[in-house]
Amino acid sequence: MEASLDQLARRLEEVVGELRGVPVDVARLEDGEQVRQEITRLAATSRELRAMQPLGSPEQGREEQRSRRQVLDALTRGMRMRTVVHASVLDDERKLARLRELHAAGDLHRVVDEPIQQLLVFDREAAFVRITPVLRSPGALLIRQQSLISVLIDLFEQTWDRAREVTEPTARLSPREREVLALIAEGRSNAAVARALSISEAAVGKHVAGVFAKLDLPSGDDVNRRVLAVLAYQRGAAR
Repeated sequence: MEASLDQLARRLEEVVGELRGVPVDVARLEDGEQVRQEITRLAATSRELRAMQPLGSPEQGREEQRSRRQVLDALTRGMRMRTVVHASVLDDERKLARLRELHAAGDLHRVVDEPIQQLLVFDREAAFVRITPVLRSPGALLIRQQSLISVLIDLFEQTWDRAREVTEPTARLSPREREVLALIAEGRSNAAVARALSISEAAVGKHVAGVFAKLDLPSGDDVNRRVLAVLAYQRGAAR
């Protein structure tokens, strides 16, 4: 994962280097209302939307209802939508209910635990990136430079591929269980985990059993269950 992101960062540096001295099609929109108008205009004609939302929608009341209606109308027109959201959305019942409704309607959602930047990419024609990565900050960059849009699409697709389905249950592990599972994911044996955490091997065994139970893994070969637990950890289904 780190290698792929490093490659992406290097590619972005290459693109920026290639654009030095060349006019770049990037506009700075300082006003939040102007950003909303541009997004509404593009949403009316675009065929595909890729989106990343760090903390879910900040909208409330009528504004939220209007946004929801716009999304459903766009889906009815045939727009394809995929949205990556931060896992904190799952802790807000109202936001989670809205997310699941839109997911069922066709705005497919996936969830990640690591921090993400707000991003909207319409088709392969235009992208919006928040000027300041702070919730509800007003401005955005409107990017139409194709080379930059390609890098942003690569970022989205890599994030989408490692994200988990929004309908997938997430097991809530204790802090110690997460520590144990993280070390198991590094390929360590129970004995090695015990040494790393300065606890007994018997205690590690109890924590591992707790992880298996919370992930509802089928009884059987412990080696296979360890593999399944690690896979759940890597895709974020255990946290």
